[in-house]
Amino acid sequence: MQLPDMLLPGQPAPLGSQARDGGVNFAVWSEHAQAIELCLFDAAGRLELKRWPLHGPQHGVFHGFLPGAGVGSVYGFRAHGPYEPARGHRFNPHKLLLDPYAREIVGRFEWRHEHHGYRIGHADGPRSFDERDNGRDALKARVSGVPWPADRPEAPRLDRADVVLYEVHVKGFSQRHPGIPPALRGRYAGLAHAAAIEHFRALGVTTLSLLPVQYHLDEPALAAAGRSNHWGYNTLGFFAPDPRFAQQPDDPAAVNAEFRRMVDGLHAAGLQVVLDVVYNHTPEGNEWGPTLSFRGLDSASWYRLDPADASRCENFSGCGNTVNIEHPRVAQFVIDSLRHWVQQMGVDGFRFDLAPVLGRTRAGFDPEAPLFRLLRADPVLSQVLLIAEPWDAGPQGYQLGRFPGPFMEWNDRFRDAVRGYWLGARVGRGEFARRFAGSSDLFQAGGRGPHASVNFITAHDGFTLNDVVSYSRKHNQANGEDNRDGRDDELCASFGIEGPAADPAVCDARQRVRRAMLATLLLAQGTPMLLAGDEIGHTQQGNNNAYCQDNELSWLGWPEADTRLSRFVGELLALRRAQPLLRHARWFETEPRTGEPGLAWRAPHGAPMQPADWQEQAPAAFACEFLPPAGQRRPRLLVLFNPLPAVQPFTLPSGRWQLALDSSATLACGEAAGDALHAPPRALLVLRESLSPA
Repeated sequence: MQLPDMLLPGQPAPLGSQARDGGVNFAVWSEHAQAIELCLFDAAGRLELKRWPLHGPQHGVFHGFLPGAGVGSVYGFRAHGPYEPARGHRFNPHKLLLDPYAREIVGRFEWRHEHHGYRIGHADGPRSFDERDNGRDALKARVSGVPWPADRPEAPRLDRADVVLYEVHVKGFSQRHPGIPPALRGRYAGLAHAAAIEHFRALGVTTLSLLPVQYHLDEPALAAAGRSNHWGYNTLGFFAPDPRFAQQPDDPAAVNAEFRRMVDGLHAAGLQVVLDVVYNHTPEGNEWGPTLSFRGLDSASWYRLDPADASRCENFSGCGNTVNIEHPRVAQFVIDSLRHWVQQMGVDGFRFDLAPVLGRTRAGFDPEAPLFRLLRADPVLSQVLLIAEPWDAGPQGYQLGRFPGPFMEWNDRFRDAVRGYWLGARVGRGEFARRFAGSSDLFQAGGRGPHASVNFITAHDGFTLNDVVSYSRKHNQANGEDNRDGRDDELCASFGIEGPAADPAVCDARQRVRRAMLATLLLAQGTPMLLAGDEIGHTQQGNNNAYCQDNELSWLGWPEADTRLSRFVGELLALRRAQPLLRHARWFETEPRTGEPGLAWRAPHGAPMQPADWQEQAPAAFACEFLPPAGQRRPRLLVLFNPLPAVQPFTLPSGRWQLALDSSATLACGEAAGDALHAPPRALLVLRESLSPA
């Protein structure tokens, strides 16, 4: 191709690069840049062939059209403007910048001093200026090909009340799975392999919630120590799948194609795909960090800067910087990225990491923040699953229950109540019952239903369920931080022996509590989320912050899988599907009315719970009776909770009852119960009313 001397004027939309009309249109936004250059590279991204000044700006957008260029063209940007850190400006044309809208990314990133806009080691630190060119080693964008065909398998359509989330790491799930071919283990293709799908279906989960799969970088300290960010919460390419999970990681087009085939395969099996996305910070870190993309294009607009010193970043993410989503162009970037993953990559929703950042304004967190309004109004994004992690590291960062519809929220109060109740901590019946019934105190006033509560007892960040009942403290020495990282106050119990145990009494107690917590999670009102591996007894050996453990500590232990526990999870979710009262879409009434079911809470002796019963702070046995709508002949359900280490007698409500579930596997299910039942220690039982003639 003969490269022209001049770049033609282009179109200011869409942002990024687009092959069209016999060439490529480039558009990039910056509010404060004085000029931006387009730099074209060879196919390997190592040799800069030519650079041209873009036209504009037009409403802040610099643009140009390169005739003769096409799909596969490799490029980057150089931004000219003031280098005035005290005013928040860090323009440095010696640094090649990745297009924020890059759908394909070329190169393998290595941390080098030249990637910083300032001179490392200089007395002025991040206020100094570095003139070394990093173009050869910087990541570049590649012009992406045609959109994926429209005739793809239709995504499953589920009522929100039927969703069961399964939080899973793409590599960690399949890396040790014996039923998945070695070439596919740890890859996107492995997650959609028949053996994986068979497991998901046997469990009864509906929706895979994938840990981050957008293009990420490892933090410099991890890279220097020879470790990696296994979880991937450090996104740089918000439009590109991470190549580390692909069979052809050096071919960006093949990476995109494999990701799309994975989604299609899961959809064909009736499974939804939700992505964990990280729009709260970037790998550029604080003012001591590198200049890779956003900082060099317009640091003062992309990031929240300290009002008292604009040379410093506000750090509400705990990762050095905070993306300034209050800015209209940054909010547009988030919307454009989300729409790309839905429309071009086929995903069904998003879980937003540190989501209060999305709603932060200069006045604090606002449920009516601009991005939330855009999401509600968007015809595409308003229809997908939107899940918030409702806390960040900034002031007033805990916002559980304050997100607007249609958001669902991770409910850590459910986690703590369920763990505390079954582990014998000071969690009384009142707090446990509120969480089991959907947390109406948190979500009902906002006009949302019980499904807004994403119930979980474990997640990627923390102990596995096996370790919750096997350790009394964290054991994170493998992370190389002298056990300082990770939560110190996580609710857990070893039952007398730290780690693996041979004592039959200890093993029995652990198994009972583990199964009781799983039953509570999967039968409670709300949206259950199961952590991948909990169903097979996966252990991280007491590590509750395995973010940098890309090894057998994090990879699911299929060779040691507890298949009985996995079958039990399948039985629980089959029971949930079979009993509409266990996944009711609306709030239960205290007294059932026509058309609406209700709940009744009973003490072990059968009488309704009294105020004094609720005020007791220690874990104690009680029962929850699910009542069908008044006037309807439908069976009642009765759930018995016995967190005590001894048998607990229950007086049952009048009627004929059959045992449908005993989490301890002590009693025979299907048998009729009389007027009373002795609940085994540390067990949850479900009874179903029999309406057939005696």
